[in-house]
Amino acid sequence: MAGSTHTVTNQPPPLVGYDAFTADRALTAAVDRHTAPDLLDEVRDELAALGRACGSAQVQEWGAQANENPPALRTHDRHGHRIDEVDFHPAWHRLLGKGVSAGLTAAWSRPGGQVRRAAAFLLWTQVDAGNLCPLSMTHAAVPALRTDPALAAEWEPRLTSMVYDRELRPARLKAGALFGMGMTEKQGGSDVRAGTTAARPLAEDGTYELTGHKWFCSAPMSDGFLVLAQAPEGLTCFLVPRVLEDGTRNVFMIQRLKDKLGNRSNASAEVELDGTWARRVGEEGRGVRTIIEMVAATRLDCVLGSAGLMRQAVAQAVHHCTYREAFGAKLVDKPLMRNVLADLALESEAATTLGLRLAAACDDGSEQERALLRIAVPAAKYWVTKRCSQVTVEASECLGGNGYVEESGMPRLVRESPLNSIWEGAGNVQALDVLRALQREPMALNAYLQEVGKARGADHRLDAAIKDLLTELADLEGVEGRARRLTERLALVLQGSLLVRHATPEVADAFCAARLGGDSGAVFGTLPHSLDLASVVERARPES
Repeated sequence: MAGSTHTVTNQPPPLVGYDAFTADRALTAAVDRHTAPDLLDEVRDELAALGRACGSAQVQEWGAQANENPPALRTHDRHGHRIDEVDFHPAWHRLLGKGVSAGLTAAWSRPGGQVRRAAAFLLWTQVDAGNLCPLSMTHAAVPALRTDPALAAEWEPRLTSMVYDRELRPARLKAGALFGMGMTEKQGGSDVRAGTTAARPLAEDGTYELTGHKWFCSAPMSDGFLVLAQAPEGLTCFLVPRVLEDGTRNVFMIQRLKDKLGNRSNASAEVELDGTWARRVGEEGRGVRTIIEMVAATRLDCVLGSAGLMRQAVAQAVHHCTYREAFGAKLVDKPLMRNVLADLALESEAATTLGLRLAAACDDGSEQERALLRIAVPAAKYWVTKRCSQVTVEASECLGGNGYVEESGMPRLVRESPLNSIWEGAGNVQALDVLRALQREPMALNAYLQEVGKARGADHRLDAAIKDLLTELADLEGVEGRARRLTERLALVLQGSLLVRHATPEVADAFCAARLGGDSGAVFGTLPHSLDLASVVERARPES
């Protein structure tokens, strides 16, 4: 007979068996706001189905299994032939198949595709962020390929397919295909123009052979890759198929897999190209211009991915504190813990609201919206991804010692949280990109100011923040040294404008007080006590 000391009490039930979409009030409101009325029922039903999958015990177990069983490299088969394959746990393939079938690579071929995909991306990140990497790159490859109509006609139907085909075989024989990319080299990092991979033209027009080394190539089992290399006329973009038309393997030698802090389920590789066959994408010497739309799309996915990680961290923290008792009451009812939870919830909602607004701009596609994206994407990528690590660590602390234990799932969120800040250009790269937009593209700043100006007069703290921002923008002398400060302010003012217009009064009031009015400390949980923090926390509570 078990002793009384083994009776488990005061432990919250697992957050499982719930709809992660309908339980996320900020996300559902954003989807409603940015979806055409005639599509709304269809999109809601689609996202609710995915939300139920995200909250199910089975899919959550797939995410845990994929991370506990990371990919393994097999360079040769049993007979000594070079094969350069990566083996994944079955859970990885289940996750990737579900992500493809949920439309995470199909945005370009569906009405309202960017918003519905953005919401799905945010949801699916909460299960396993690793499998979002090939899904993101496949999605983002489409606008780059569209610079070559013939290539786009051939590859776009495969990339936007909702069928996952894991076999390595000629793409023409597949119902769906995935893409990766290879830009970074060990001597250059973010300075892709310093790349030394060489491209030698072949007899057939538009074909080349590549020789070089790529320091980071994620998802090396993809069907094709967009790669930058030095052609006779300069840096150029190329499509490298994994398998050639005749069924033979292209030269794509995987030297090793990276042993990463997080993102454990996904394979990131160092790859050697040695006489590798490739097709040119776009014009010679215009590789950065060709691939820039892919970079913009993956940067937005970094924002959405970080928003998803924050949402899951906040959901777990609020759920835990709703059930856990200490010192005679539920933790969620303790004024100090409520302050922490509300502060975390503000950050999560601001990230979600901003990410979906940017996705809606992509759907719109007008000149005004494209100009807005030119500043807003790098600013959002800079700010949201950096806040993600702080949110996940603080949310883990809300669970106490339980949050430090792997079984809680919180350590996986913490390890994953720095990735999106590094991926597709770290913080300084984003801040400098914002400066380039400010200095070279007047329409971008005009579009930004028109967007934030829509909330003028609604909150005095927002008005003051806009005025201060205009003062900073009026003096761009020596601006590089304060580029981070300026980029942060651009992101915060945009978030504040969106929340004032679209969030509940309690959320907007708290955000403007803490993030724009300076009425908070340096860490989470220092909001003014006079705010309606209970309503902010309740809005973030997941239904279970």
